Amino acid sequence: MSLLNTARLRPLYRADQVRELDRRTIAGGIDGFALMQRAASSAWHGFRARWPQVRSISVMCGKGNNGGDGHVLAALAAQSGLKVQRITTAALETLDGDAAKAAELATAAGVGCEHWRPGSVFHGEVIVDALLGTGLRGPVEGDFRQVIEAINLARKPVLAIDIPSGVEADTGAVLGCATHSDCTVTFIGDKIGLHTGDAPAYTGDIDFRPLGVKSQAFPDIPPDAWLLDECLLEEAFSPRQRIAHKGDMGHLLVLGGAPGFGGAALIASQTAARLGAGKVSLATAPEHTTASLVSCPEVMAHSVRGVADLGELTHQSNALVVGPGLGQGAWGQAMLQSALEMPCPLVVDADGLNLLAHYWPEKQRDDWILTPHPGEAARLLDITTAAVQEDRPAAVRALQERYGGSVILKGAGTLVAGPSGLVICPYGNPGMASGGMGDALSGILGALLAQGYNIEQSAWLATLVHALAADRAADAQGERGLLASDLAFYARQLINP
Repeated sequence: MSLLNTARLRPLYRADQVRELDRRTIAGGIDGFALMQRAASSAWHGFRARWPQVRSISVMCGKGNNGGDGHVLAALAAQSGLKVQRITTAALETLDGDAAKAAELATAAGVGCEHWRPGSVFHGEVIVDALLGTGLRGPVEGDFRQVIEAINLARKPVLAIDIPSGVEADTGAVLGCATHSDCTVTFIGDKIGLHTGDAPAYTGDIDFRPLGVKSQAFPDIPPDAWLLDECLLEEAFSPRQRIAHKGDMGHLLVLGGAPGFGGAALIASQTAARLGAGKVSLATAPEHTTASLVSCPEVMAHSVRGVADLGELTHQSNALVVGPGLGQGAWGQAMLQSALEMPCPLVVDADGLNLLAHYWPEKQRDDWILTPHPGEAARLLDITTAAVQEDRPAAVRALQERYGGSVILKGAGTLVAGPSGLVICPYGNPGMASGGMGDALSGILGALLAQGYNIEQSAWLATLVHALAADRAADAQGERGLLASDLAFYARQLINP
């Protein structure tokens, strides 16, 4: 099957790339202050669309161009008849450049200005965060920290301009503290850090406004990543040929379920069966085969006491999933070693990753997909989990470079790194914080590989289907109590568009 391309996906950029896009746009003939006015106007329209009944706002302005956007928005709000409270962290006379022009515009519109002091009260119904932009690198300290904490303590709706203050634009890490926003209006190029790491807890809805800048018109500024989109599903899952049979749909082998750990491998197997694999075999410890037959008789369960019991399964399969419920004992080690010797594409998950990090840290393959959560990623890279979370894009790239194939770094804003680059999944919800979700993902991956999708396609599509299925399940019955086994029903709908 053909490779999916990124033409239909939204490009994501680092902060320095967006600044360069901004610079070139200005060099191309658009005045910098005019571009600032365009940004503030877009933010204002986003504000009104979200809060049409609001009659008063507080605009918190920093010293730089992010603050300048806030000054212009304050002027627009006043001109529309809203009561505007404008608060700054820097005296207006100390501003320069476009920020100074913006402040003068707000003053000319009759907007008052007060200097931030500890204990300042936000009087508006909504707070606009125009404090710190994408240039932030070090920890938030001093007055800025006090301002952010005051905004959060006010417990009012917040609109962030370009990025919530305190969020690092390239990694999504929070640099000490950050504003909890209900909506973030971001400009020119969407920022990679808005979509992963801690950022999703702070951005609220992301409203991207390109301001007429065609970012991909500059081929020497390639996107740092792309944002996965549901539009890929219709392209990828076309109707089957009327003469198709199960042999055409591939044979998946799921290898897992050490003694006492049968559930994970069963979840992966059942999910794979629902995702269209022609045949699914489960090689598991003997005590789990009865439960498998009762739960899903379509899965061919095989009792495996040791590698010798795998028999012809190792030659009959088109794809392999290894790791769910594998354990880290002798049984799991033997099963993983056997799996690594098989020539078919494979998915390595859960304890398969822990064993890989411990016993085969130099192993590389082009035909596998690794699916670590941050803790497993840390073991694979021999760093701390905190270091992984501080820069998730760098971590997943390092994993892909070290181990090959495609790597899925799970968590809020799941990332997929492969030969074509980096993509981020904007879907999913906190209901997925329950046991077995990763096993369901492995089952989806295995089913797609068995059906002939290539490694990177499978990684992209499975990540997308997994997250969207969880969103549909949560929409139907809520996030709390969402089980991994609930996803197969909704995932099946998604692959039959």
